[in-house]
Amino acid sequence: MTIPKIPTALSIAGSDSGGGAGIQADLRTFAFHCVHGMSVLTCVTAQNTLGVTRVDALPVESVVAQLEAVVQDIGAGATKTGMLLNQEIITAVAEQVKILGLTQLVVDPVMVSRTGAQLIADEAIATLRDFLIPQALIATPNRYEAQLLGGLEINTLEDMQTAAKNIYHLGAKHVLVKGGAMTGDLRGVDVWFDGQDFQVLQTTTIDTKHTHGTGCTLSAAIAANLSLGKTPLEATKAAKDYVTAALDHALAIGSGTGPVGHFYPLLDLRLNHG
Repeated sequence: MTIPKIPTALSIAGSDSGGGAGIQADLRTFAFHCVHGMSVLTCVTAQNTLGVTRVDALPVESVVAQLEAVVQDIGAGATKTGMLLNQEIITAVAEQVKILGLTQLVVDPVMVSRTGAQLIADEAIATLRDFLIPQALIATPNRYEAQLLGGLEINTLEDMQTAAKNIYHLGAKHVLVKGGAMTGDLRGVDVWFDGQDFQVLQTTTIDTKHTHGTGCTLSAAIAANLSLGKTPLEATKAAKDYVTAALDHALAIGSGTGPVGHFYPLLDLRLNHG
């Protein structure tokens, strides 16, 4: 029997011990899309639904070895980056992306949380902006990350568009400025820019506090859909629909902010059959 070739996707990100974000969320997302998921760990966190209590970076040599081992043997139909944590790891990943020819690259520039808390040092942000963003097929900054990368304060739709254009000029081929941290009518409104045209992308807003891992899940879903052969815009729209459905089935676990329901059809099946 001939075994069909399965699409592959690679996540370069940190581990979330609570299972809601990071590598864990990415692998679930890949599996949902019937894409074989692979991982390169950059750091290990101790966290739960209440927050992060410890972060340990892996040695740069370990990150590079993981990347080489995966790509040189299996390859990667698409790749996404998440938490890279420090300047040394960002530099090494950017170098390996170029050496290994990872052109289907989704960069989720994990620098600032949705609440506005900066997560990595200023020098790491500069390195990500100058060396990784220029290699991105798609960059997916949130409001605060887009402010840092785009060089302006974002309060309006026009600000989001300007930031998207500025990030495009850093070298990213497509930019999705996410509006999850916007307020009022702009909450959940995303701006897409491909170098020529803007599009405003919006799905149904889900009223839930359990939103942990949405950014990781979105970028992983984009990578999965790229691996499946969709265009960048098609992949992004499909990923947004997936995240919306997962948010609609978010998990109320722990005492804080729970994760999205990555396997929501199975949750429905369980509820229907007891």
